[in-house]
Amino acid sequence: MASSPCGNSNFDSGLEIKTRSVEQTLIPLVSQITTLINHKDKPKKSERTLAAIHRVGQAVSVAVGRFVAVGEAIAGENQELKDEMGQACFEARRAGDAIAQLTDVGSVMPTQSDGCVTVFSERTGMVKAARLLLSSVTKVLVLADRIVIKQIITSRNKVLVTLDHLERVSTFQEFVQIFSQFGNEMVEFAHLTGDRQNDLKDEKKKARMAAARAVLEKCTMMLLTASKTCLRHPDCESARINKDAVFHRMRCALEQVIEIVTEARSCGENKILPASIYNGIKDFKSSVECLRENLYSSSPQSVGSQLEALVERTEDFTDSAYTSHEQRQAILSVCQLARQDTQQLMNAWIEAQSVHAKEATEDMEVAILKTCQSVGELRRELHKVAVGRASDLLKVHGEQLPLRALKAGGAEGNIEAVAEYSRKLTEQKEQLVETCRLLCHVSGSEPLEITCVHAEETFHVIGPQIMSAAQTLALHPSSKIAKENLEVFCEAWESQLCDMALLLREINDVFEGRRGDKRPYLSLPRPGKHLANLKTAKAVKLDAEEQTSMAKLGLELRLLSSDVDTEVEKWEDQEHDIVRQSQSLASMAYNMHLFTRGEGLLKTTLDLFHQAEVLSEEGLQLCSALRTFSTQLVDEEKSAVMTEMEKVVALCQQLQMGAKTPVQGKTATFQKVDSSIQTARGILAVVVSVLPFCNKLNKKYKSERSSLGSPHDWRERQDASTPVKEEGALNSMNSNGFGVKSMEQHMAGLNLLESK
Repeated sequence: MASSPCGNSNFDSGLEIKTRSVEQTLIPLVSQITTLINHKDKPKKSERTLAAIHRVGQAVSVAVGRFVAVGEAIAGENQELKDEMGQACFEARRAGDAIAQLTDVGSVMPTQSDGCVTVFSERTGMVKAARLLLSSVTKVLVLADRIVIKQIITSRNKVLVTLDHLERVSTFQEFVQIFSQFGNEMVEFAHLTGDRQNDLKDEKKKARMAAARAVLEKCTMMLLTASKTCLRHPDCESARINKDAVFHRMRCALEQVIEIVTEARSCGENKILPASIYNGIKDFKSSVECLRENLYSSSPQSVGSQLEALVERTEDFTDSAYTSHEQRQAILSVCQLARQDTQQLMNAWIEAQSVHAKEATEDMEVAILKTCQSVGELRRELHKVAVGRASDLLKVHGEQLPLRALKAGGAEGNIEAVAEYSRKLTEQKEQLVETCRLLCHVSGSEPLEITCVHAEETFHVIGPQIMSAAQTLALHPSSKIAKENLEVFCEAWESQLCDMALLLREINDVFEGRRGDKRPYLSLPRPGKHLANLKTAKAVKLDAEEQTSMAKLGLELRLLSSDVDTEVEKWEDQEHDIVRQSQSLASMAYNMHLFTRGEGLLKTTLDLFHQAEVLSEEGLQLCSALRTFSTQLVDEEKSAVMTEMEKVVALCQQLQMGAKTPVQGKTATFQKVDSSIQTARGILAVVVSVLPFCNKLNKKYKSERSSLGSPHDWRERQDASTPVKEEGALNSMNSNGFGVKSMEQHMAGLNLLESK
């Protein structure tokens, strides 16, 4: 047997791929190698097949050569990885050469009269070469990934050094100079960590990274105003407390980012998420259902203890002062029912074991079903309580009465009023913190649990910071900077309320079986299409200040796209043209929202303008579907739908013309971005209004056709139809008034970095 040109080599099978970029880079290589190995199973091949194998082998070898050249260049620039990277590149090149040799047509000769060729190279040689190649290439990629981690750590270290300088400054002039440097360093850190967050495969790490970056985003502006207030009023104790809290929170967030990227096991990583009732129910049901397979996998006592531990966690709901008597009784009743069903299961289980049954008896099967049903009912009851309370709180706190009173009391120098409304804000804070804890119990996924914990911590921290800022203003009512500082902290509170509204919607999506995340809409520019008008344009990225000013529009766009998804879910016919076109619009709008945060598939302004052009085309397709739908309506109904359709047509044409119009210069480009996002927002607002109206009409006429038993023309029943008032029907569309309303005063973005 021929020996493998690779010889005997050890490869690192323990390499763990933690990022999507490494995974996606390996997929084509794995596909090609799989093709080569599979062809080695058949010793006889035609000359045409051999030529194809030869081309694949040579292509792999050439690609590996180019890949190794890049790896060697990286090794030359990073001395600490030079030896490891050099060895991995050497092994990759050797494996690539081996594959080229094993697939060389010249090394085999025709031996059959039927024109086929016998390949003498054994399959083992190809397998060894393939394993070495995949191992070495993966190692090169993982080593290169270490360099990305090193860049993030280096960037963090620069931010920390500048943060220390900022904390010690004593003059405004020095502060302005250092804060300008700090802003630039935070921009770099935000881009590096944003790319890393998008690249992570682990959803829990992704959620933790998002939480840490959200803290840095909000704290950057707080740091600016809190520091300026402290410089203006150096002897004010409340101003110092306010500033110290911001610096401490920023350092904690920076440390958390490094823990995530380096997988350090510090106190932050060891902080275990609170045991959620959702996970407890999932584990309990799993234990119960396993009894169908194995009666002796666990004991009746252990299952009983598992249920009692689950019931004990519901005390977070029943012991709350904010839980109504009716809600408390409902939860306790369901818990009691679960206990009874579990006891019946345990009795049937013990009886089955006593007769040495090999599988679940009929009595056990019934008891298993009833037990799972009762704990499912417990989950529904707890979800209803948690989500209902959160919705009520958001409606009440959307008015921001304590915040307005604190601002007014501080501006008047009324220390007593500030103290009174600080107590009221403390009560609100405690309600919100407890509600976040309840939402964590019913969130339905670990990433959402992490987001709930982040929301709880944010309310817990920002509440006292608002109070200290208000105390400072009350002591110095004529201070403009103290007033600005209080405004910034109040905006952070409002921003967190908006985030909580979005979190609530995602928890509902998971509970109702919808995915909490959006489907990506892959519509980046492709050669030969949509590029005729963009060839001379220059692709640019938004800087931090531009992303900040875009954030409000972007968040409104996200809320509207979520509203569209909610309305679409209510349609019985999910294949209806109106439904499909609306879903596409919502997905594209969500991509535009991600662009305003410096995330997602749209990396440059050219990508955004192309997306806007595609969105306008999709909008016109929706208009076509609406026009077809309206032909079946009576006059008043048709008029209402056509009116909304004409609005969409006008907005789509405006968006299309704007996307195709060439611009030059940073200011003009930014204005074009702003205009594109505003117009897209307008399109979605109309779509959100028209979807429930059309759904209502669709159900109405579907029901009438069913009762009549034949597909009569809807127009023939005009006299029998009840006219629908356009204004009332179309104004009842937006279920998230709180979110959009609070966006009017909310400024949030990925890189909230102003160098003043």
